[in-house]
Amino acid sequence: MSANGRSPGAPILEVGDVHTYYGSIHALKGVSLTVNDGEIVTLLGANGAGKTTTLRSINGLNRPRQGSIRFDGRDITTVPAHEIVRRGIAQSPEGRRLFPRMTVTENLEMGAFQRHDRSEIREDMERVFELFPRLQERRSQKAGTMSGGEQQMCAIGRALMARPKLLLLDEPSLGLAPIFVERIFDIIRQINEQGTSILLVEQNALMALDAADRGYVLETGRIVLADDAASLKTNEEVRKTYLGET
Repeated sequence: MSANGRSPGAPILEVGDVHTYYGSIHALKGVSLTVNDGEIVTLLGANGAGKTTTLRSINGLNRPRQGSIRFDGRDITTVPAHEIVRRGIAQSPEGRRLFPRMTVTENLEMGAFQRHDRSEIREDMERVFELFPRLQERRSQKAGTMSGGEQQMCAIGRALMARPKLLLLDEPSLGLAPIFVERIFDIIRQINEQGTSILLVEQNALMALDAADRGYVLETGRIVLADDAASLKTNEEVRKTYLGET
C-alpha cells in the first residue's frame, strides 16, 4: 500500500540510465528511477548530488545526452519543456521563482497559461484556495510581499494550476519556519490523496521519508540506494548522513 492508503499503479515515470551534462561536467551518471501512479517518491542527497539536475532532465530544461525518460507510457526524452507541461508534468522549483510584482491570482493564472478550459481553470483555482486558505485571503496581494511560507504555497498552487498527473517538488521546505514546514507537508499528502503522483526533492530527509512511499539516495550523480521509505529511515547509513544521527 502507498502512503495515501491506495495500492500504487503502473509506473507513470520511468527514468532509465540518464546521463546529463553541464558543458563538460558530467552531472548525472546513469540515473534510473521510477514513480508509480499514486506514489510519493523522494530523492535524497547532499547539495550538488544531482537532485535538481534530475528534475531538470525530467522536465525538459536539461536534455540528457544518454538514456531515456518515459512518462505515462510515452518517451519524452527529447520533448520540449512546454510540451512536457502540457502532457502532465509540472514543477514547483527551488526558490519558488514567483513573479513578485504580480498578484497571487495572477501567479496562479500563469500556471494555467497553456489551458483553454476556462470553467475548469476556475474550479482548479478554487481547489488551490481550499488547499491554501491563506492564498485566498491574499489573492490580490503582490506575491513578492508575502512571507516565505506563503510564497511556497503560491508556487505549489501555480504548479497545480497546470493540472499535472506528476508534480515535481524541489526543496519545498527550504528556508521555512517549522510551523510552515509541517503545513506544507500536510498539503503535499493531501495533493497526493487527491490523485497526483509526486517526485519530491527535499533536504529535510526525515519529513520527506515520513511523507513518501519510496526513496532514492543520490551521490555525485549516481543512485547509491533505493528502498521503501520505512526501510530507508532505519538504514544506518541514511540515519548517519541525512538524519543527523551519530
